[in-house]
Amino acid sequence: MSEQKFIRIRGASEHNLKSLNVDIPRDQLVVITGVSGSGKSSLAFDTIFAEGQRKYMESLSTYARQFLDQWQKPDVESIEGLPPTIAIQQRTGGHNPRSTVATITEIYDYLRVLFARCGTPTCWAVVGGTASQPRFCGRPISATAATQIVDALLSFDTGTRLMICSPVVRGKKGYHREVIEGLQKHGFVRARVDGRIIDIREVLKEGGDNPLELGRYEQHTIEAVVDRVTVKPDVRQRLADSVEVALRLSDGLLVVLAEVSGKWTEHRYSEKLACSDHPQCSLDDLAPRLFSFNSPYGACQQCDGLGVISEFDEDLIVPDPTMGVADGAIEPWRRNGRRMNIYYGRVLRRFREHVGVSRSKPFEQLSPTLKRVLMQGTTEADEARLGFSFEGVVPNLRRRYENTESDFIKERMRSYMTNAVCPQCRGRRLRREALHVKLPSERANVNIAEVVAMTIEHAIDFMGNLDLSAEKRQIAEPILREIDARLGFLASVGLNYLTLDRTAGTLSAGEAQRIRLATQVGSGLVGVCYVLDEPTIGLHQRDNDRLIATLRCLTDIGNTVLVVEHDEGMIRAADHIIDIGPGPGQHGGCITARGSLEEIIANDDSLTGAYLSRKRTIATPPQRRRLSNSNAVVVKGARQNNLQSIDVAFPLGGFICVTGVSGSGKSTLVNEILFKAARKIVHGSRTAPGAHRRINGLGKIDRVVQVDQSPIGRTPRSNPATYTGIFDDIRKLFSLTKESKIRGYAPGRFSFNVKGGRCEACQGQGVKKIEMHFLPDLFVTCEACKGRRYNRETLEITYRHKTIADILDMPVEQAVDFFDAHRRVLRMLQCLHDVGLDYLKLGQPSTTLSGGEAQRIKLASELGLISAGHTLYMLDEPTTGLHFADIQKLLDVLSRLADAGNTLVVIEHNLDVIKCADWIIDLGPEGGDRGGTVVAAGPPEQIVKAKRSHTGRYLKPLLAKRRAPPALAVAR
Repeated sequence: MSEQKFIRIRGASEHNLKSLNVDIPRDQLVVITGVSGSGKSSLAFDTIFAEGQRKYMESLSTYARQFLDQWQKPDVESIEGLPPTIAIQQRTGGHNPRSTVATITEIYDYLRVLFARCGTPTCWAVVGGTASQPRFCGRPISATAATQIVDALLSFDTGTRLMICSPVVRGKKGYHREVIEGLQKHGFVRARVDGRIIDIREVLKEGGDNPLELGRYEQHTIEAVVDRVTVKPDVRQRLADSVEVALRLSDGLLVVLAEVSGKWTEHRYSEKLACSDHPQCSLDDLAPRLFSFNSPYGACQQCDGLGVISEFDEDLIVPDPTMGVADGAIEPWRRNGRRMNIYYGRVLRRFREHVGVSRSKPFEQLSPTLKRVLMQGTTEADEARLGFSFEGVVPNLRRRYENTESDFIKERMRSYMTNAVCPQCRGRRLRREALHVKLPSERANVNIAEVVAMTIEHAIDFMGNLDLSAEKRQIAEPILREIDARLGFLASVGLNYLTLDRTAGTLSAGEAQRIRLATQVGSGLVGVCYVLDEPTIGLHQRDNDRLIATLRCLTDIGNTVLVVEHDEGMIRAADHIIDIGPGPGQHGGCITARGSLEEIIANDDSLTGAYLSRKRTIATPPQRRRLSNSNAVVVKGARQNNLQSIDVAFPLGGFICVTGVSGSGKSTLVNEILFKAARKIVHGSRTAPGAHRRINGLGKIDRVVQVDQSPIGRTPRSNPATYTGIFDDIRKLFSLTKESKIRGYAPGRFSFNVKGGRCEACQGQGVKKIEMHFLPDLFVTCEACKGRRYNRETLEITYRHKTIADILDMPVEQAVDFFDAHRRVLRMLQCLHDVGLDYLKLGQPSTTLSGGEAQRIKLASELGLISAGHTLYMLDEPTTGLHFADIQKLLDVLSRLADAGNTLVVIEHNLDVIKCADWIIDLGPEGGDRGGTVVAAGPPEQIVKAKRSHTGRYLKPLLAKRRAPPALAVAR
């Protein structure tokens, strides 16, 4: 039996770690747990991962290191036995609209090769049907003979001017001087370079390496102009000769420019791929780049491969259709300067006079025809019937948007725009040639867009039922092996409900993390240390076992997996547990217990062990608030994404949990429909909600607040004190001191964001960034202020013997005692204490806060507000990053908000939170297209009785010993 290997850490003092010495067993599943702020991430990411990355960087040459972000050496004496490290952290998938599940996992790259090598191109010529549902030829495309190309060219109207071109360079970088010189030697006089006709002799007169004046690192297309002819009955022989020369020069490709109605249009032909009935439907070649929406050769030309285009939304242009046509109904035409308002007033008066509409007639009472004319402008038929022309509101706004050079006006115009599905590709991102390459299966022939629109579960089934010939099956075998492996890994981490074309920006932090985890599993690396940050986020209890099995795969092949986690199932499945504490911040940073599950439970110093052994529990409330569907906000006909036109009631005045397996539709229902619709109606937001019929009961809501995990600020200048507003009161206190009054210092003097009181050497940041070229950027403490952010004169002012810099460096628990005489400051500090953030410093930069800490700061700021009306709060997995002990504090905070008469709608998977809710809305029964329905709704005691509810099955043991409360109104 081989000797156990360890990662030996000595003297780890990063952040609040107190010179930790710990041996972590390698090739095992190790869970690092502890209360929030105890130092888990400091050990896992800021010490172990950072040192692993730094050592890897040091192995590179100094030349290579200057192009990479360098890592500072963590505050640790030594780390031995550390393998290469890979971090898979909590972060959203990014905002790049071109990034999808398929591209992140490289599945799309393999699909492109599969379609290029095994797909069958078909003709896309429209032969019938309607504009919305055209019928295509569909004939398989095959090679086109030169004679067929000549026949196609002679079919143009007599007198049509043609330019026969031969592509010699297609999408290649460089100056291409030798290409142009080669064309001249072969007797060609003209060429078409990136769509521009040039005279070869003229450009070569200038000499130099770049006679065409091309960008060296840009892609260029060069075509030799073989002939210029006019279509006549006797021109066949000349056309045939020119076509043969062009095909020979470009290896079977031909580009013909035809002048039709004064405009030159491009037609492509190929000896290899073209429809026998419609020769104009031809492909240059069947290459993987044809199926890439990131390449100009494959992307839809109208939307550039995004699948959506920005269009002016009439609902945003006319937010209140009850207003008069000229009394402000057209919002973008009334919020301009005085001169423009007068101009648009005249435009509307002219419109009203021609159509006979009064100034105060509501927009909603106009006939559909007049609404169309007003918004879209007149057509030729309208001008003949009405006797006048009118540009229309939307064309006017579009013209202003395209012609203006003012960023302010562009930004204002964008506020009236929404993303609409591209009418050309219908959201499929690719040009029509790519969309008509089909892959045969036992059920139907599908294109690549239809494959990526499948869920992972359906894609696995599809790949196993391809109907390929023996030759193509041999080609496809290695490609399918890679695709199947990646799809299997995604399914193994509970993501089988995702579609492959799901954009990265719409993924939750947990989904994005598990996708990266599946990608790493597929890489097959051995001898690596993976560091994960709460991979169970967004995962239902039912799917935990599959995630744990995936992590086991990594350890079984010889990797170490370090998981920062609070989920009980993950902790119990670990080979080794490290419990850090005993408290947060300066009260943490020590190892309270380590070892197997049994050793942790037996250790009296371990707070985690106390909860695992059930010595401590989160109690179920003895009495729930009585909620009823008769007093509720009701969403009718919710059908966005996978929601199946459901009606859902959210009773008011209590704590509501929305539950269900991953992908069942929780975020769509709450965040995309309820929140956006409520914000639009209550606060006048212009953001369009998800598809639904209507929402009743929002008139009872006075405020709508979303408490999410987005940062409280994007720069280090934002901190808990500034976000909660207490810094304004603190600065006023300093300005009221005797010394401040003598010197004439106002509250602005004590701000580190403006000139006056701040240190100008570091501009109030306390540190300076030093560029070190191939070494990591060095942040050094400002010599002028010694890191205190303010100049000497400002720091001479003290309040109770503390400077303003001392206050910013003060933790919340100390600040509570310090400001005990100031009610406004104390109320907010007490709220920060109540949500478990005693350890945070008032001036801690927002960029160093976790998502869970940011969310709890937002909760604290809401608690500190004086209640004004009925508030609808919406939270998405507030237990992220919270220990069992922290969850108890969170529940106390949520209970206080509900007791004040507010309504809380919480998306959650944590059973301790779910069991404490007054009302549960359980969606499912499964994820993706097998979800989107209400499985059960009512108090937790009713949910456990629903046979189809996965949540009820896991919740039942927790409520087994609790007697059901008196009968309550229950949604059936």
